[in-house]
Amino acid sequence: MLTPEAAWNRISAEIEPLPVRDTPRQEAVGHCLARDLVATVDMPPADVSAMDGYALHGEVATGSLLPVAMTVAAGKPSPATLRPGQAAKIMTGAVVPEGADRVIAIERTDGGVQRVQLDGPAPEGQHIRRAGEVVKTGQPLLNSGTALTPGAISLLASHGYASVPTHRLPRVAVLATGDEVVPPESEPLAGQLRNSNGPFLLAAGRTLGLDFHSLGIAPDSVTGLRHKVSEGLQHDLTLLCGGVSMGDFDFGEQVLAELGCDILFDKVALQPGKPLVAARHRDSGHWVLGLPGNPASVMVTFWLFARPLLRRLQGRRDSFWQGALTARLDAPLPVGKDRDRFLAAEVRAVDGALSVTPQPPRGSHDVVSYSQGSALVRIRPHADASKIGDPCEILPLADWWLPEGPRGPS
Repeated sequence: MLTPEAAWNRISAEIEPLPVRDTPRQEAVGHCLARDLVATVDMPPADVSAMDGYALHGEVATGSLLPVAMTVAAGKPSPATLRPGQAAKIMTGAVVPEGADRVIAIERTDGGVQRVQLDGPAPEGQHIRRAGEVVKTGQPLLNSGTALTPGAISLLASHGYASVPTHRLPRVAVLATGDEVVPPESEPLAGQLRNSNGPFLLAAGRTLGLDFHSLGIAPDSVTGLRHKVSEGLQHDLTLLCGGVSMGDFDFGEQVLAELGCDILFDKVALQPGKPLVAARHRDSGHWVLGLPGNPASVMVTFWLFARPLLRRLQGRRDSFWQGALTARLDAPLPVGKDRDRFLAAEVRAVDGALSVTPQPPRGSHDVVSYSQGSALVRIRPHADASKIGDPCEILPLADWWLPEGPRGPS
């Protein structure tokens, strides 16, 4: 049975980012840049003032009274050359006049209109932003693999990029399985349960900026499952919930093989989530992750394997357990057994440090415990029991918000 890292390595070796397309700038947030971009202009484009104040030519003694030769507004060229013994009233972002080599803030003057008196010294270069000091034309701007944040969109706009090359967003299908599973809106009969895995995955996809497509619920039959999985294989990734364990009605691997998928692995040494299947269609290259059917297993295997796979398809840098942090326990952890164990955990910021409260689960069916955590905490195989105050490993989940104090704000 593979360790989680070894299982991920089998996935990682097969991943190829999705094709590149031009994406309009305002639609590109959350996408991943597919090629390096360079600056198209110098920033700033000229020597400009960093303050509202007065531009000066050369050193001027404190208390000097100088004639104001001109006013320079932002967005306008300097009207004339500034000569020694003169001052130019200047606004933030305005081009520094020819001859000026320093700016004194208006707060350090009497604010005069015709003449201005200086209340302090103005060293050479003070409050002047030099042309190209941020970036020069042709220099690297954003590298391939950069996830485009709102700040990156702002930067692209400042350099005139109307569209950018990004990897296409993955198309993802979600399929629940089982004769005992009914839609969430239905009233379950004896032995039935509502589909919670599908809604979880659809919501988890939204946290990644993706709209997953629900294929509903497949019955426990080869024919019914084959029909649904065939539809799923039209997508870049199919997330199959259930039907991949050792039961008499677990037909997942059989159906995947019949449909031309190669199985990369079908068991991973982790709890919950051991009967995890990864497969890839040998013709289209499309992916299938067969997640175990229990809710906790679906949640854990999605965060540990599906999320990094989806990010890699977009050209982003991610892998199993990437982004994990070290924190301190405010509740004990049990000893490690023969495989990695992942518990849901609540995380808070206490005096600037991360404090972790593991949720004690009652099993992989315990949707309550796993629905409450903002992170996963890891117990390594055969690890000693951990006590309050000990360090622990955590992986933040989506929309991570850290309340202050032991119970958060009142």
